[in-house]
Amino acid sequence: VIKCKAAVAWGAGKPLSMEEVEVAPPKAHEVRIKIVATAVCHTDAYTLSGADPEGCFPVILGHEGAGIVESVGEGVTKVKKGDTVIPLYIPQCGECKFCKNPKTNLCQKIRITQGKGVMPDGTSRFTCKGKQIYHFMGTSTFSEYTVVADISVAKIDAAAPLDKVCLLGCGISTGYGAAVNTAKVEPGSTCAIFGLGGVGLAVIMGCKIAGASRIIGIDINKDKYAKAKEFGATECISPQDSKKPIQEVLVEMTDGGVDYSFECIGNVGVMRAALEACHKGWGVSVIVGVAAAGQEISTRPFQLVTGRTWKGTAFGGWKSVDSVPKLVTDYMSKKIKVDEFVTHTLPFDKINEAFELMHSGK
Repeated sequence: VIKCKAAVAWGAGKPLSMEEVEVAPPKAHEVRIKIVATAVCHTDAYTLSGADPEGCFPVILGHEGAGIVESVGEGVTKVKKGDTVIPLYIPQCGECKFCKNPKTNLCQKIRITQGKGVMPDGTSRFTCKGKQIYHFMGTSTFSEYTVVADISVAKIDAAAPLDKVCLLGCGISTGYGAAVNTAKVEPGSTCAIFGLGGVGLAVIMGCKIAGASRIIGIDINKDKYAKAKEFGATECISPQDSKKPIQEVLVEMTDGGVDYSFECIGNVGVMRAALEACHKGWGVSVIVGVAAAGQEISTRPFQLVTGRTWKGTAFGGWKSVDSVPKLVTDYMSKKIKVDEFVTHTLPFDKINEAFELMHSGK
């Protein structure tokens, strides 16, 4: 058993608490990882807020991390002690019907236990003050050591800077993949991205790499426009600058609508606007943001009858174990940006400050 520091969420709506936790050794087909760097994501904040129907407490959150394998359980063959890895919230077992189908990346092998905050055998590897602590998204990167299933680990280039590539564990991969895998953006097309946070910027990057000629960024926070343009946005607009609904503004700006739109916020009203901003006959809108529990999307069926397509994406459609190492390689060879997404670097015990920075749009 390893004793280490972890940021524990004791209950919904409370700040994270720095605690000493015990991390049990990995069982069969499990890997214990020393986490070197982790990022914060709105998904962690969403669960912490209490809005997540799958949220359970007390829990160690975090799902964008990178580290070094400390030890492996029996039967683990893909990684060994000392390997550099990224933990994966969407695993890839290679055996379930989802993994065998090229159309999806949604491996279901450990979905049920992962959603309940436990390891595949139904138990936790974390304890604190004599209490069992739940796992989160199968990763729990807000701990100096974590235990994950062996199908939830990608072995990456040992030369990669972990304080950067940890972002490939969720946000960057999700946005970039939404453009290149889910939407399959084509050269010369017009795209609209709703929400210019980390995920939205990654979508812009994907659209640019795919050869889109017009990339419109949409956000009410104008402080985000300069960064969006750095990533490839050709123009940025705010829905608050017009009396008309944003979808009407976009349809007028683009002679009938955009070819591809992306919702990167998790707001069902914006999801509708993103679909309705698409061009009749061929427009595709991709939902990337996660809406709160119980919310529903709506539009007039005629929007779809007249040739628009509504899609969704999880982790950008990447088959995780296969793709994450390649994304790291693409970053190392400067094909994709990662460093530019990092705005602040804080010590682990300032994690609550990191959440405040995220909530304030900084």
